[in-house]
Amino acid sequence: MLGVKTLLLTGDLRQRLKNPLGELIRGTPSVCNRSLMSVVQRESPTKVVLVGDRVSRNVIQSGVHADVVIVDNKEMRRDVKPFPFDERKLFRLANAQGSINSASWEIIHEAIGTSNSIVVVEGEEDLLALVAIVESPVGSLIVYGQPNEGIVLVRVSDQKKQEITQLIKLMDEST
Repeated sequence: MLGVKTLLLTGDLRQRLKNPLGELIRGTPSVCNRSLMSVVQRESPTKVVLVGDRVSRNVIQSGVHADVVIVDNKEMRRDVKPFPFDERKLFRLANAQGSINSASWEIIHEAIGTSNSIVVVEGEEDLLALVAIVESPVGSLIVYGQPNEGIVLVRVSDQKKQEITQLIKLMDEST
């Protein structure tokens, strides 16, 4: 997107990103999933994109359809059973911890355009929520986990895309 090979997270931005980028739903997975189900039924988002293994597994098991799932087969930096993707179009990418590389933009853009897809990341997927917000159509809902609290719902609007683009511009560039 920004014409560089890799964007690196800075210390200041790391602190800022600890705060939710959207609406924080606090509670157990079942409480969060009921709230999410209600939002999806009420708002009919253009796309539903899940970022993170635990949130993806919990949301899909609760019956919410996700258009795109982005996982790294880790929860809290520990390896977990690989996410089942039998019925989904599989995309793979490598993305180092604390970074966003240019291939991530291209693959997530394609996965969002494909729908019913899964992106399996070798490395770390956390910052790819930012890419998903920028690349998803307006009206989409991006869902990611907020450790030890619940889930975050990011409603994609032109304003939210601009906000996230400004945050991304604070990252260091590496070639």
